[in-house]
Amino acid sequence: MRIKKAVITAAARGERLYPVADTIQKAMLPVIDVDGLHKPVLQIIAEEAFGSGIEEICVVCAPGDGERYISAFTSLRDNIVKSFQNTDWAKVEAEKINHLLSRIQFTEQEKPLGYGHAVYCAKEFVNNEPFLLLLGDYLYVSDLQKRCAAQLLDLASKENCSVSAVNPTIEHQISRYGTLTGKQVPGTKGVYQIDKIIEKPSLSVAELELQTPGLRVGYYLCFFGMHVFTPAVFDILQQKVAEGEGNVLLTPTLQELAGTEKYLALEVKGSRYDLSRKHGLLSAQIALGLAGEAHDETLTTIVELLAEANARKSN
Repeated sequence: MRIKKAVITAAARGERLYPVADTIQKAMLPVIDVDGLHKPVLQIIAEEAFGSGIEEICVVCAPGDGERYISAFTSLRDNIVKSFQNTDWAKVEAEKINHLLSRIQFTEQEKPLGYGHAVYCAKEFVNNEPFLLLLGDYLYVSDLQKRCAAQLLDLASKENCSVSAVNPTIEHQISRYGTLTGKQVPGTKGVYQIDKIIEKPSLSVAELELQTPGLRVGYYLCFFGMHVFTPAVFDILQQKVAEGEGNVLLTPTLQELAGTEKYLALEVKGSRYDLSRKHGLLSAQIALGLAGEAHDETLTTIVELLAEANARKSN
């Protein structure tokens, strides 16, 4: 199957990033990308999708935020062109923003009714096609030349089914993530047929129910923050929304999906960075800096800061 559409969920207000998220959407926070340029987080996520073959994007946002995003990107493009009109990088960056504005649309989640409900808000945009789902507060660094999203899309296209990206995660961190177990697909390293999914399990539950043969001791398969879904996920979500369950969670929906159709997990070769966590934005910035054109400058800065901190301790 061919996946042309992506959905980015960005409706949460980012309470953990207060006070900055009280005045600006967290997806518009600036980060230096691997190409050495300052960009809003949302643009970096969108370029992850575009660079992996996606053609259209829908951002699920809070009421009123769609117009704010468009205004912010338009202003950013115009300021770049005006202030740096004679530089090649500014022309390229302005073209990237134009491309984003021409291929992106916004749909509002009127009330915060859960992550599953946010995904359901994109049903009309998806229009019965397979789609890539990305989080609006996760950034990714691939260990390969191929982007993380491209790795996932390739497997989903080849197997013609839903696929969730996962990372082997050490046990003391699994309470942060949806965690799953499954059987490794014969002859395919790092690909699993999903059996069971539990949202943010305790270690005792994980030890009993989520052990995956073949992983290192103390490690579990946790969601990476990106998925490819067939339209079947909306059939399950629609039922949950119609039942009026309050917060519609995505993880129970995915457990049902695993019981109704072929649904795989892929160990993506890369790392995820949750910007909403303490020091998450800092960690993501360091990782992007070390992975990109600013590697030497980033490394020098880190070494200098460590030296200064050590000198202060000595004094």
